[in-house]
Amino acid sequence: MIEKSDVRAAAARIAGHVRRTPLLESDAFGVPVWLKLEQTQHGGSFKARGAFNRLLTAAEQGVLPATGVVTASGGNAGLGVAHAAATLGVPARVFLPRNAPAVKVEKLRALGADVRPVGEKYADAQEAALKDAADTGALLCHAYDQPEVCAGQGTIGLELLEQTGGAFDTALIVVGGGGLMAGIATALDGEARVVAVEPERCPTLHTALDQGERATVAVSGVASDSLGASRIGEIAFDVARRTGVRSVLVPDEAIVEARRTLWERHRLVAEHGTAAALAALLTGAYTPAPDERTAIVVCGANTDPSDLVTR
Repeated sequence: MIEKSDVRAAAARIAGHVRRTPLLESDAFGVPVWLKLEQTQHGGSFKARGAFNRLLTAAEQGVLPATGVVTASGGNAGLGVAHAAATLGVPARVFLPRNAPAVKVEKLRALGADVRPVGEKYADAQEAALKDAADTGALLCHAYDQPEVCAGQGTIGLELLEQTGGAFDTALIVVGGGGLMAGIATALDGEARVVAVEPERCPTLHTALDQGERATVAVSGVASDSLGASRIGEIAFDVARRTGVRSVLVPDEAIVEARRTLWERHRLVAEHGTAAALAALLTGAYTPAPDERTAIVVCGANTDPSDLVTR
């Protein structure tokens, strides 16, 4: 459903609109790793890449309406869409659960988005966004399950290859709905393997791979605001099976500790969902071979940092 050519086209399209984020080489976690600092992206997460690719593609095709763009989000996708929409001069409406983190809601409003809290889960926000798009004619920008969105996120994989000279074997990628994983796994297919990391309490891809089909799962826990999709995206499931992505699970307490470890050892502020990738290394949920070279995408930093310095 997406190919490498789509990711390359996305990279050319969004160049100049997104940051080429830094790469940090670290030996602070027991094994040498590269940290791709995507939390420094516009909007505080990788989501701006897919949002720009979706909106710019629509503009090229003459289908970006005056009524703007609408999305459903736990927060980060909305921030990416709001930033892209503000840059391109179109209105943005963002539906999100009423329990979305205040730091994300405040940033959305600062970007000029029309924020619409609804329901308690991402699925409630998605239903409302679909209805809004149908009623108003606004462009729907899905948080993770549209080809343009996934291809945009995949540009991170192309940057990783360029910045390391292709000298890594494995990328650890967190998964909620799966758009980030789908894009990067497509970009890295034949170059490096992708290991998907999910919280034990948000196992969307893990369940689908185990059952051989997408399934709706209950989601909860410390990372559910960013990884709380209850069903893996169709594109992500297709890419995972096609490219051989495996999923590992990590518990909430390990995610909390990994988030704190990123701060203590590198002064990196990360969301709980983001820290799940490092938790896979720290817990042994994923153990690299002795000569394996590993990259971790630090994908979001829209969090309240006040609890990072306390135990």
